Amino acid sequence: MGPGRLSQSLLLRCRWTVAAAVGAARCRGGPLSVRSLSAAVRLRAPQRPPGRGEPPRAGGGGQWKGVAGAGRDEEEEEGDEEEEDEAELEELLGPSPLAVGPGAQRVAVVHPAVKWGPKKSPLTTAELQIAEAVALVDTLQNWTVLDKIIIPTKNPDKKFIFGKGNFQVLTEKIKKLPHVTAVFLNVERISSLTKKELEDAWGVKVFDRYTVVLHIFRCNARTKEAKLQIALAEIPLLRSNLKNEVSQLDQQRGGSRYIMGSGETFMETQNRILKEKELKIRSALEKLRRKRSLLRSQRRKREFPIISVMGYTNCGKTTLIKALTGEAGLQPRDQLFATLDITAHAGYLPSRMAVIYVDTIGFLTDLPHNLVESFSATLEEVVYSDLIVHVRDITHPETILQKATVLSVLKNLNIPSHLLDSMVEVHNKVDLIERYKPTEENALAISALHGHGLEELKEEIEKKILTATGKKILTVNVNLQGPQLSWLYKEATVQEVEVMPEDGTARVKVIIGNSAFSRYKNLFPNSKILMP
Repeated sequence: MGPGRLSQSLLLRCRWTVAAAVGAARCRGGPLSVRSLSAAVRLRAPQRPPGRGEPPRAGGGGQWKGVAGAGRDEEEEEGDEEEEDEAELEELLGPSPLAVGPGAQRVAVVHPAVKWGPKKSPLTTAELQIAEAVALVDTLQNWTVLDKIIIPTKNPDKKFIFGKGNFQVLTEKIKKLPHVTAVFLNVERISSLTKKELEDAWGVKVFDRYTVVLHIFRCNARTKEAKLQIALAEIPLLRSNLKNEVSQLDQQRGGSRYIMGSGETFMETQNRILKEKELKIRSALEKLRRKRSLLRSQRRKREFPIISVMGYTNCGKTTLIKALTGEAGLQPRDQLFATLDITAHAGYLPSRMAVIYVDTIGFLTDLPHNLVESFSATLEEVVYSDLIVHVRDITHPETILQKATVLSVLKNLNIPSHLLDSMVEVHNKVDLIERYKPTEENALAISALHGHGLEELKEEIEKKILTATGKKILTVNVNLQGPQLSWLYKEATVQEVEVMPEDGTARVKVIIGNSAFSRYKNLFPNSKILMP
């Protein structure tokens, strides 16, 4: 390794050691100081990997190994690359400095109620908004709501959210609560500076909507892709917090802002570390996206129609997919954001046509833009669907606002217009409303839990899928002694078989895709085809 390469390696090792020290200090809750950073950094020459740069062993053949030896080397190099990728993923998915922690929290939920102006939503009330905030807290294990407080405000975007008088009233209420450990302020985001000043005023941790939803995501994430997307969503928050931390460091040390003789300020160093981490996360997500794209193309070759099931969080998407597919392994949970990963489930329509139902992440009102953007890789699957089924919890008092939220997110994802136009709207949980009839045109009333209306829904899905995919329904005459019938069973959906024993043929009614139909005509040019 040349001197330039060595210095780059040392600098990279130094950067990540600094990052680890910063993360450790944050997790301990202690202040970040130059002394703690210097103590954490131990520069050393990187050790040479075993087996690299050593002379050929006796009998090994050196550079005369031949093709077989070269093949083994390539396999070893591929294995090394996979191990490096895994190690890098483990580093990216390490403990988050923003993690709330596994301990119990006794929470006061505070909602700023906007009385008038553009910030006031006409589709909801303060009582419904705080009820959803309470539901978010109830989703988390060992979190308990001590009190729900609604405080009016004219402008929720100002520094302390509330006016001076209301802020004083709120502070007194919070300090009177027994054993309170945190306040959940039901706003999308608060700045790190505002967060610090509120925590100083109230003497407890303060969480905004972004932080709570991100924590729920962390608790429910199962796959590497979900965890990477959460790590990506944390980057803007880390950048915001960094500015506040740097200002504190400047006040504490009062000396040089440059560290380790690098000619860089602490802020510049940390921003570069965050940028490198962001690029690595995006690169890892891109690799996973390419793998998913490969799986999608394989499904396309088999001509399986894809149906994306979407809706507001906890509207019953997973319960509906379980009812449509009969998949016993699906275990719906009555909580917000139970599903964070795209999952695919095979099912059959009335014609016995095989389809794939895709379960997706639920949506939420005021879900921060950065959070939606981070999960765009997952939601990308929807763009390649043949049909979208929009599930609504029709019993929810904010069902109209929830519908508007889902449609707004779908439009922001640049979903093709033909998918939005052909979308099937499903009103779920009608068993809880006596004699319910949909007011929206073409909406279907169902109960996924009790199976009401599912046959009508399957018929509607089949009709839309036939239109979207261009599949044909036709009847063909086949010779029972030939391979046509077995071929059709394998490559198409066979609906009916009418055997005519007198001439050894059968009349077969099938649903068949365009490419399969072309292959059939090429393989069996003499087969008689009857269009409906």
